[in-house]
Amino acid sequence: MTSCFLFLQQKTEEYCKTGRNEIFIALTAPAFCPTGRRSGPVLPVPLLDIIMMPEAGPYHLLCRSASLFASRPWLRVLWLLLVGFSPLSLGTQPQPQSSLKIEGDITLGGLFPVHSRGPAGVPCGEIKREKGIHRLEAMMYALDQINSDPDLLPNITLGARILDTCSRDTYALEQSLTFVQALIQKDNSGVRCSNGEPPIIPKPERVVGVIGASGSSVSIMVANVLRLFAIPQISYASTAPELSDNSRYEFFSRVVPPDSYQAQAMLDIVKAMGWNYVSTLASEGNYGESGVDAFVQISREAGGLCIAQSIKIPREPRRGEFEKIIKRLMETSNARGVIIFANEDDIKRVLQAAKKANLTGHFLFVGSDSWGAKSSPIEDQEEVAEGAVTILPKRASIDGFDQYFTSRSLENNRRNIWFAEFWEDDFKCKLTRPGIKYDPDRRKCTGEERISRDSQYEQEGKVQFVIDAVYAMAHALHSMHMDLCPGSMGVCEKMDPVEGRMLLQYIRSVNFNGSAGTAVMFNENGDAPGRYDIFQYQMSNVSNPGYRVIGQWTNHLRLNLEEMQWSGGDRKIPESVCSFPCEPGERKKMVKGVPCCWHCELCDGYQFLLDEFTCDMCPFDMRPLKNRTGCRPTPIIKLEWSSPWAIIPVFLAILGILATTGVIATFVRFNDTPIVRASGRELSYVLLTGIFLIYLITFFMIAEPSAGVCTIRRLLLGLGMCISYAAMLTKTNRIYRIFEQGKKSVTPPKFISPTSQLIITFILILVQLLGVFVWFGVVPPHTTIDYDELKPPNPEFARGILKCDMSDLSLILCLSYSIVLMITCTVYAIKSRGVPETFNEAKPIGFTMYTTCIIWLAFVPIFFGTAQSTEKMFIQTTTLTVSMSLSATVSLGMLYIPKVYVIIFHPEQNVQKRKRSFKAVVQAATVSTRLSQKVNDKQNGESKMEPDRSQ
Repeated sequence: MTSCFLFLQQKTEEYCKTGRNEIFIALTAPAFCPTGRRSGPVLPVPLLDIIMMPEAGPYHLLCRSASLFASRPWLRVLWLLLVGFSPLSLGTQPQPQSSLKIEGDITLGGLFPVHSRGPAGVPCGEIKREKGIHRLEAMMYALDQINSDPDLLPNITLGARILDTCSRDTYALEQSLTFVQALIQKDNSGVRCSNGEPPIIPKPERVVGVIGASGSSVSIMVANVLRLFAIPQISYASTAPELSDNSRYEFFSRVVPPDSYQAQAMLDIVKAMGWNYVSTLASEGNYGESGVDAFVQISREAGGLCIAQSIKIPREPRRGEFEKIIKRLMETSNARGVIIFANEDDIKRVLQAAKKANLTGHFLFVGSDSWGAKSSPIEDQEEVAEGAVTILPKRASIDGFDQYFTSRSLENNRRNIWFAEFWEDDFKCKLTRPGIKYDPDRRKCTGEERISRDSQYEQEGKVQFVIDAVYAMAHALHSMHMDLCPGSMGVCEKMDPVEGRMLLQYIRSVNFNGSAGTAVMFNENGDAPGRYDIFQYQMSNVSNPGYRVIGQWTNHLRLNLEEMQWSGGDRKIPESVCSFPCEPGERKKMVKGVPCCWHCELCDGYQFLLDEFTCDMCPFDMRPLKNRTGCRPTPIIKLEWSSPWAIIPVFLAILGILATTGVIATFVRFNDTPIVRASGRELSYVLLTGIFLIYLITFFMIAEPSAGVCTIRRLLLGLGMCISYAAMLTKTNRIYRIFEQGKKSVTPPKFISPTSQLIITFILILVQLLGVFVWFGVVPPHTTIDYDELKPPNPEFARGILKCDMSDLSLILCLSYSIVLMITCTVYAIKSRGVPETFNEAKPIGFTMYTTCIIWLAFVPIFFGTAQSTEKMFIQTTTLTVSMSLSATVSLGMLYIPKVYVIIFHPEQNVQKRKRSFKAVVQAATVSTRLSQKVNDKQNGESKMEPDRSQ
């Protein structure tokens, strides 16, 4: 019968004025003329342009003119749906829709991605064996089970109208408009065929609910239309969080949990593996973009994870697009983890691009439920996919479906219009079909092939949810039938037609055990509870490479890290971090704006790691540990007796003490001999005591500091030199005064007796003692540990030095009085240089003081020049003690060794000589002085005759 396409004009102006929620579209369904002659089309002028406006209130309908056909795809879709041909090509033949029809008392709609998305300009591509045919057959299996169940919808048969979405939301929208044809109100009173007879208009089938769709973007597009006609929808795979918005998608429900749960589960997986730097990859559309958005938002709220890059895969990718995506991912190569919310076609092409770029094993994929445990996305890309962790709503393999599906054949499954195409793809053969050119390169199908026997078969992951979705609709209809049609056999008038909003209430109230034994229920937003299985694709050390369950997530993660396996069979979890952990003793210097990235900086000098971001100085008496994670006490040292810096001073001091002791013993033994008496016994013993103390101080300067040792150091350090130089000063002063007085008169000067000399000497010594005791009162002697003196840049060599509390300045002040005495003595020695050599000790004292001055002049630059040396204390102690020992040795050697030599080895010279008066002594000294002056004048060629004043 020839169809005649007739169109009625709807008074859209009335609708626009009244603003009612009912929808009246001035389009008719195909009509058939009794005469068989096709009628010509009659176009209305104004049409209803349906535009969904996602606002707070209900979606609004805007009235537009028919001139919007070319710019509004909605009009073309509605026209194509209701008329059968494009409004922009009226002369062409209508394109028949491909759909699967199962007769029944109540019809359910079905949307499945039987085919993949086609290339540009082509809506559909290759057939999808698992995601398409398996799921479609699962719905038909569920309908068979329900229709054969006497306790569920008894005497009511469920039928179906199943459509192919071709994995494309716009195409799915065009297809799904088939479901709303019966709900469009039409005025057919003025419809006539060309011969004037009324047409025969078949009543369109009424779809009470829709099972589907698969992709979230498809479900969102379809849900916008089904909501307008109050048709409930239950999805078996759409997980976009956006669909949880009950104000916008009130008729949408799903038996799978939303991606907000999935995103939380994936975040928990990432954190459990110790990753903090990942990239995200999403297919353009609601599913991919909303999934990634949920993941990013949850990770931001939880903290501790940074997103290196968020890349979107275009809906219609250009050539080379996936190669560019891999290059972009490699710009942040440390982010090896890739969170992927994409359809399986995009997943496969991403894996192909990674393999082409020779990056097998580099990327560590964490896939959403669109990847799940499917084999199609990883086919021929197994090495790249190895180690991929995927997530899938908790499911179980339905044994009944396996028996059903593996028994399907070309003979017993003619109701599935796409089964022949599946058969060819599954068995890699070719059927002879009308209009299909035979391909000689492919073997011919025999029809005797069997699924699972002659081809690889594994139940698709969403089969359980398809069955649960169909059963949820059936249980809702059963409850509705029990309430509205009690005792009635079949569909009663109250359920003809089924009221969509009421059916939605029954759907939200269902609670039954699903095909896997788990509870099927919905919350107020139509979402199912979150229950996920976690898989990893493994190849090595597995007899059958494939997906292995490694954990579960039900509001919290249970992940078996020991069962995880990575590329090459490695059990160690690879790292996906922006910055590797800092070494011990290194602090993190954060990269601005990227909280997971940092630079590691070593805590230098005497710093230790206070926390992971801060270095702090160790206390003054401590140094950092080798790994700088804390501080340890600085070792305390002192000058050891075994040190080379101590051995030399001690050796000199021992020799000096022995020599001094020998001189004292000799003088005591020969105390009354002329040489001893002539040297001034009293002052000689005082001077020798000072020399002995100078040698003795060396041992206290090297001994371990204590309060007692420090007291002795203060007392003896300057006392020995003070005693020595006080005695020598008294001697030189006595000699100088004697001869100066002799030039003026024969009366001897005062205070030249031995007693007077001792008193003068002790007075000079008391000044030193008074200063020392005042120092004791102001600053009592005590020890201190100097941590600053030996504190080199490398803290490993830092040492605290135990020493007496004597600074360099206090040490110099302690010796300053002795130095004054030494200088004064040197001055008198210079003034007394004219005294005859045989007279007393003037010249030996002079030479002693000259040499001593040279020694101490050398001491000053050595002592202060080593202030920056790491061994300052040792060098200064050695320099001081050696200088003091040398000055004492000079005094001992110049003044007393010759006397001892004469006393011991030439006793014949140690005899009493003729005693002379003071006047004779002075005159002899004066004559000797003048003679020596004359000799000097002759040597200079300036001899003069002078009168002899001695006569």
